[in-house]
Amino acid sequence: MELKPYQQEVITDLARFLDCVQATKNLPDAFHDFWATHPRTPLQPFPGAAVEPYKSTVPGVPHVCVKVPTAGGKTFLAANALRTIFAAFPPDRPKAVVWLVPSVTILEQTLRNLKDPGHPYRQKINTHFAGRVEVYDKAALLQGSGFSASSVQEQLSLVVLSFDSLRARNKEDRKVYQENGNLQSFGTLLGDDEDITLMRVIQALNPVVVVDESHNAESELSVDMLKNLSPSFILDLTATPRKNSNIISFVDALALKKEHMVKLPVIVYNHNDRTEVINSALQLQRNLELQAKKEQKEGGRYIRPIVLFQAQPKTADDNTTFELLKQKLIDRKIPAEHIRIKTAGLNELKNEDLSSPKCPVRYIITVNALKEGWDAPFAYILASLADKSSAVDVEQILGRVLRQPYVAPHQAPMLNMSYVLTASSKFLETLDKIVVGLNKAGFSARDYKVADATTLAPKPDPLASFVQAPLNFDAPAPTPATDDLADIDFGRIAPVEPVTDEAAAAVSVTQPQAAPTAPAAGSVQAIAQAALAQQAEFEQTVAASTASGTMPPPSALQSLVKTYPIKEIFREQATALRLPQFFWKKPAATLFDGDAGSTSVLLEKDYLLEGFQLGKENTDIKFDGVSSELYRVDLDDTKKEATPTFTRIDGDAKERIMTFILDPTRKDSRVKNFTSRIMGLIGNLYPIADKEIERYVRRILEDFTDEQFTDFANHEHTYTQKIKDKIRQLSEAYALKQFRNFLDQDKVSMQPAYALPAQITPGDTGKDITKSLYEKEGKINGFEERVINELANLPNIAFWTRNLERKGFRINGFLNHYPDFIIQTKSGKTLLVETKGDHLDAEQKIKLGEYWVQKAGNDFRYFMVYERRVVDGAYKLDDFLNLVKGI
Repeated sequence: MELKPYQQEVITDLARFLDCVQATKNLPDAFHDFWATHPRTPLQPFPGAAVEPYKSTVPGVPHVCVKVPTAGGKTFLAANALRTIFAAFPPDRPKAVVWLVPSVTILEQTLRNLKDPGHPYRQKINTHFAGRVEVYDKAALLQGSGFSASSVQEQLSLVVLSFDSLRARNKEDRKVYQENGNLQSFGTLLGDDEDITLMRVIQALNPVVVVDESHNAESELSVDMLKNLSPSFILDLTATPRKNSNIISFVDALALKKEHMVKLPVIVYNHNDRTEVINSALQLQRNLELQAKKEQKEGGRYIRPIVLFQAQPKTADDNTTFELLKQKLIDRKIPAEHIRIKTAGLNELKNEDLSSPKCPVRYIITVNALKEGWDAPFAYILASLADKSSAVDVEQILGRVLRQPYVAPHQAPMLNMSYVLTASSKFLETLDKIVVGLNKAGFSARDYKVADATTLAPKPDPLASFVQAPLNFDAPAPTPATDDLADIDFGRIAPVEPVTDEAAAAVSVTQPQAAPTAPAAGSVQAIAQAALAQQAEFEQTVAASTASGTMPPPSALQSLVKTYPIKEIFREQATALRLPQFFWKKPAATLFDGDAGSTSVLLEKDYLLEGFQLGKENTDIKFDGVSSELYRVDLDDTKKEATPTFTRIDGDAKERIMTFILDPTRKDSRVKNFTSRIMGLIGNLYPIADKEIERYVRRILEDFTDEQFTDFANHEHTYTQKIKDKIRQLSEAYALKQFRNFLDQDKVSMQPAYALPAQITPGDTGKDITKSLYEKEGKINGFEERVINELANLPNIAFWTRNLERKGFRINGFLNHYPDFIIQTKSGKTLLVETKGDHLDAEQKIKLGEYWVQKAGNDFRYFMVYERRVVDGAYKLDDFLNLVKGI
């Protein structure tokens, strides 16, 4: 399991922030510099906005937050983030992590996944830390089971605890603070005059703290708990950051939809009464299951769509309503084993694996008991049976139907959406509640669509009034409504026909079947037709958002980013331009890839590295001209409170680290130890698998002499960088060979693809130079400025723009190349111009530019420009300017 592109962006943001901390040695300055220089979203932290100035909640300790919506993979992100964080620390520092979760349910789930050697979370952590990982719960720590002063030096010690277990509210929790003879081995670490308690041991380890669902840990008591852990770094993960969060990365709903992580949009359909809600839920579930069964027969994976019936009991502890509803459903020919009740007092889901083909459950009756710690991508429909006069309260449960099965698109469009069915006379208030529910899951009002538009009258559109309303997440839960099922006419509800192979074969993915006696106003056809139209519109929005090849800034930041539009004089000409890019004819693996046997997708380097075996490549690397860059995290005695902070290592401290790494007693495991250290420093080189990188690094180290190991200990960062550069060189050479083969085999074609964006967000801007396409252009350095100034003043140039690195147009192929400038001539030719200082090499970019020009056509040109240097395939500045005059 590898990181999705948006997840890799989060890890990159984390590494970028740590670089800023190392550069400034001041957390507020580092946070400011991080955002001011962010390549994708450059902005200043603004008081009262989505990104506020840094808040030192735990003084002196880096404390940052990642905003990730429900189904965005928070736990997997945290598992990957550990390597990046520990890469900022010296190798002799104990690698301890305290992983905090908000509830017992999530505690059990997290422990189970992190302890399972076959689970992707644990597999990734094992890879990053050479398999030397131990996961503990509180009981294991108190017993000293596998937890000692020597073990914490040898491994990553990952401690999973709930917030409450550290708050000492009962006798069991207080054991954390009591003297413990099972931890005697930590006596040297703590000192002879200290009582040996588990909390003192944790404090002495200065752990990295991961806070899952961190919005649950913002009270004064929770902040004191964090301080008490004496952390070296705190990483918050949440869909709904609070005001004191230092957010360094935003994950947007569009990014999740693009990667098929979520079932969006949420289709909301309002019925006349609760009878219709039940009828539609039953028939919609059947039709979704028929479509899923048909896909499975044709090569798809198993899906069993589930309905969540949100019922309201007369009192909070009364299960009569739930049991009556269950019996009524059984009376409509639904097998009893298909129905489960999950309430605070009755849990029929215990020990059920809802994703198993052996599980029969298709209907779950609940109120809000599924609000957390429950994961079932098969949940598709939320059917509210709230009283008609009430606004539907879905805030706590809506996120349960958003996760996409198997993180993959499905042939039937309706299997790519989720559904909320209601019968409320206060529909506008219900929509308001849905927006709150989406916000709690990290999404926004744009992520749902109303399928029954007539219920929105009277106008004007209500969205303008409630989207911007402040959300009170701390408000007490509403009192359950006094209600029963007396008004529901179960005789009007059509019996549910069984899902058979014959019925599945006959079903249409766009025209679902309805029950014979289904009420017309609430029929499944009406829902399906409206849903399909809304889904097509939503997909167009997702596609349009990435038409320029890059994701737009997250919605929460769009109002903060300074944007500059295309000048009106150039708008018509610029918007008509489409820059060609390479597309790969991807072989069809399944029916979902289309009917033609293959589909064209934008070529990525990943596709060219299929079959690349790094572990077998040559290891010829010259380790010379290196410089030392060791760091440590230690207590800063200049502060009032001694707290961990980042500082450089020099002098005797460096010697102590080398002594630890090169200890003769560790000689037999030296290669393993150094490999682990390099894997911690090298970062993610996706799509090259970590195991391939580890195999390659081991081969390099196996040939090292004692002197080289010593030199490496002095210059680990530069050694690692040289290895990283070698890996990139080898991968690019392999990708280039594949690229040529694909061109010769017609597996790669050129298509007009990239549209110049209507506005840009460059951050730092350059000088005003005539004929610039946008009101302001991105920052330009000295030689670049000279080149573009000379070009812009040529009479045959129509307009030019600074192509933004990582956000603008890229020539895609065996590498991604963002030329410095895009220039349009009055004759209709488009020039891509890359400038290079005379001291820099650009052989690979020149090759890629030549391939691009060969396939792009006569209206396109590519130029590499040096000031005076003569390079094959490139131009000296004077020669280039003379050439352009005639284009």
